[in-house]
Amino acid sequence: MPHDVVSLAAIAVFVATYAVVAFGAAPPLRIDRAGAALVGGALMFGLGALSHDEVFAAIDYDTIILLLGMMIVAANLQLSGFFELAIRAVVARVRRPLTLLAAVVAASGVLSAFLVNDTICVVLTPLVVTLALRLGRDPVPYAIAIAVSSNIGSVATITGNPQNMIIGSLSGARYLDFAAALAPVAAVGLALAFAAVALSFRREFFAGVRFPAPAGDAAPARVNRPLAAKTALVTVAMIAAFFAGAPVATAAILAGAALLLTRRVKPARVWAEIDWPLLVMFAGLFVVTAGLKKVAVTPELVAWVAGLGLDHVATLSLVTAALSNVVSNVPAVLVLEPFVAPLADPQRAWLVVAMASTLAGNFTLVGSVANLIVAERARKLGVELSFWTYLRVGAPLTVATVAVGILLL
Repeated sequence: MPHDVVSLAAIAVFVATYAVVAFGAAPPLRIDRAGAALVGGALMFGLGALSHDEVFAAIDYDTIILLLGMMIVAANLQLSGFFELAIRAVVARVRRPLTLLAAVVAASGVLSAFLVNDTICVVLTPLVVTLALRLGRDPVPYAIAIAVSSNIGSVATITGNPQNMIIGSLSGARYLDFAAALAPVAAVGLALAFAAVALSFRREFFAGVRFPAPAGDAAPARVNRPLAAKTALVTVAMIAAFFAGAPVATAAILAGAALLLTRRVKPARVWAEIDWPLLVMFAGLFVVTAGLKKVAVTPELVAWVAGLGLDHVATLSLVTAALSNVVSNVPAVLVLEPFVAPLADPQRAWLVVAMASTLAGNFTLVGSVANLIVAERARKLGVELSFWTYLRVGAPLTVATVAVGILLL
């Protein structure tokens, strides 16, 4: 096949793949994001845009291994009942809606910083929504608080979300350095999230309502205490290894392997908690993006994009935020990689991309997978989280937090 034809076909495959990733479907076909990424990667190989060796070299195995290890750890925490016990402990003394909101924001943000925000949304949403309903409160603002706080909290570390994992691998940033730069952004952002939700739902939070301890009339938490203790210990050791400078992928997969050595949980229950389609999507997107870079990302294009001023924090932040809302944050990071690497200070640039791509996910309800998880889990409990209700919190909060990120970076 002529080179020009291969190049055009590869660009078409890239656009089609990212369109499905952005919108989540391709009517009338029954294909999801993972399927689109897998088909796109296969076509890049089949069309000759990438050789066999180039396909395997394109996949960032450290990112895949890190994500798998974190999923195994989170699965064990969930199966042991650790999360239910933690949220009950956090809100045990809450007496007012405003303090309950603060507890939800803190729990969602802090847990998401270390244990992948999507997982935290899966676990916390039913617990918090059920709690709010039992207390006779409107569950919508608390659900929104989980979504926006999980995104903001995940900014803080390499293991907070999938795009940070990719950035950590591409940049070679040390876990401690990454956290030192972005944890302050997350801390200020969580305070802004608390204020944004509270001010958007004044009737819920400023009516002077008091209620008894939330867990006072609840059934005992279902906790496998030996498993919870073991998993918590392994998790603390894993996080300590991250901060000590151990390779994050190695530390995560060793932690996951240690937790699979148990007599208390059938492996099938752990495997059922793993988001296998997400791992497939990552592998496919690595290949699709590599195909595009090979046929379309020329030195001339890189030089032209560099001329747009990406060395400036504000410019790179706005470009990243806009691209993340068009194609989602993980694809945006992969697309930006060839343009970030040649910048004068790529380490700082990657921190900016991590900040902006993550915080941009709060703009709309469909801006991040975490938001969609919260909406879907709440809907199963009879609570509808509308696009416009979310937007009145998410849009101004995104603008404010990205502005804070620009100032601090």
